[in-house]
Amino acid sequence: MSILVVEATAVLLVTLGLAGDGGPRGAALFAFGLLCVAGIVHGEVARKVEQVRRQVHMGGMHVNLSSTWFFAAAVLLPPAYAGVCAAVIHTHLWLRTEETRTPPYRHAFTTAAFVLSGYAASAAIAYAHGLGGWFAGEQGIPAIPVLVVGMLVFLTVNTALVAGAIAVSDPQAKVDQMLGDWDENLLEVTTLCLGALLAVAVSITPWLVLFVLPPLLVLHRAVLVRHLEEAASTDSKTGLLTAAAWHTSTERELRRVRRGDGSRAVLVLDLDHFKAVNDTHGHLAGDQVLASVADTLRSEVRDRDLVGRFGGEEFVVFLAGRNGGDGDLEAVADRIRRRVAALRVEIPTADGPLTIAGLSISVGGAVHLAGGGDLRELLQVADAALYSAKRAGRNQVCMGSATGGGVPVPTPPEARPAPSVEVP
Repeated sequence: MSILVVEATAVLLVTLGLAGDGGPRGAALFAFGLLCVAGIVHGEVARKVEQVRRQVHMGGMHVNLSSTWFFAAAVLLPPAYAGVCAAVIHTHLWLRTEETRTPPYRHAFTTAAFVLSGYAASAAIAYAHGLGGWFAGEQGIPAIPVLVVGMLVFLTVNTALVAGAIAVSDPQAKVDQMLGDWDENLLEVTTLCLGALLAVAVSITPWLVLFVLPPLLVLHRAVLVRHLEEAASTDSKTGLLTAAAWHTSTERELRRVRRGDGSRAVLVLDLDHFKAVNDTHGHLAGDQVLASVADTLRSEVRDRDLVGRFGGEEFVVFLAGRNGGDGDLEAVADRIRRRVAALRVEIPTADGPLTIAGLSISVGGAVHLAGGGDLRELLQVADAALYSAKRAGRNQVCMGSATGGGVPVPTPPEARPAPSVEVP
């Protein structure tokens, strides 16, 4: 319902604005046409890169680089026409790059969000310009304070609308999912800065718009490279780091920790009897179990800790800066073990919902206090501890020392059968 309100508001404001205005004249009309055409050309030239970028970054928040044109229109045009310009460019982009993947209702909302953002920014810019003083500008060129006000309004309105839509569709969404991460917000600000420069350029000489296209295309490719790097370092089934990415990130973190104090530790975890899940219910059910276990691991460690999937049903966690030694690490490991044991994975099937329960996980850990001990040694000890836990009956935690050379000693065994299945 709230999404329909956003769309209806965008349509109403633009309609009233067009009906109550005789339309842009002279330079403003030329700027309207120029921005629409240039935005469409930009969409065509960047279409291939944009398609790959959307495929690679599926599921993440997508920053639309066409905001450059939307914001330039907000600076140069009346509010209603700034909204129309955003609608024209964004609809063309959808038809050429997203139509087969983005449903029309989502496109309608995204377009409405851009229309309202441009409308609000244009109205704020017009109001600020009317205040005079620092906001007056010179010879038709927008003043810097006016551009800053417009950028803040555009960014605030767009972020609020998108965050609101995510919150409505997923009440459990986290703040970073609704607002985006630092890199995404920085990219959005960058596109608005380009839009501000574009508006100033068009105010001076309209044909300077041609010089905006090359930087935009370079930005497209730079963002695509970053998304490809993220995709290469992320396990597709669990969203955790791949083995190679985990090694690279952990080595970097180890170098940082060596310069300071605190311990560093590794947990190696292996799901018990996981083959029984795949053999009984198939690999799709197994993938959902892996994803649920991955979510559990993430929720039980800090954001700064590194969680990866080593392959199959084996996971690994690097924890740095903990000062509790073996006892603290064992507490974390046992908390994970208990959470996995309590998991109930709901899986939809053709015969009705299926619940996989009775999972268990064996955990091997290695901790090393400040001084000595590289990643290879930590992994060797943690892996040996894991196999000690397996030999001792599974579903337990076994700790080892990376420097003492001691034999890992498992915690008291707690035998548990293979995963059970409940069919309502």
